[in-house]
Amino acid sequence: MIETLWMFTGKFSAYIVVGIGLLKQTPKKKRVKTKEKEEVMATMNTIFLVLMFVAFITKEALATQHVVGGSQGWDESTDYNSWTSGQTFKVGDQLVFKYTTGLHSVVELASESAYKNCDLGTALDSKSSGSDVVKLNKAGTRYFACGTLGHCSQGMKVKIKTVTGSAPSSPASSSSSPTTSDASASRSFASFVMVVAFFATFLLYVF
Repeated sequence: MIETLWMFTGKFSAYIVVGIGLLKQTPKKKRVKTKEKEEVMATMNTIFLVLMFVAFITKEALATQHVVGGSQGWDESTDYNSWTSGQTFKVGDQLVFKYTTGLHSVVELASESAYKNCDLGTALDSKSSGSDVVKLNKAGTRYFACGTLGHCSQGMKVKIKTVTGSAPSSPASSSSSPTTSDASASRSFASFVMVVAFFATFLLYVF
């Protein structure tokens, strides 16, 4: 997906360069009329919005995903303190809870106290699809536990500390490294698209 998007953006950039070159070579009196130029501007503005949308969607789709528990997944036998110690969770990343439907569930707890005491009565949210995705949309600490009776007290709970900044996110396991690479590529692609879009709009108004 990344390769396709980069190819599209590269071609678009080439068209911009060629177009600007032609504008420079054309005498001012032969340039497009005001009305026609306004139509071109409107088209370029549309392209600008499309590129911004593509950049946003790409970044969202390729956010770093942390499979909770790594290869063991969401299970009673996983040491979640050990697992989280090797992770860096950033704003925009996603948690993925993988487990057997009907055997486990995911409950988000309201506080540190509820987390320590396995107080499921204060749950903020509950999921049970077997492959639940939770987006880390802001910095701070969030608490999760299994909603099945007795599982939280057996250690099936995890505390996630989300940070801001540009440090690379740590994937759940070595098998997740392609996701991390894709996420980095998506951020670079998004930045490049925005630069190209602003550059194109600026040159259009200048010429």
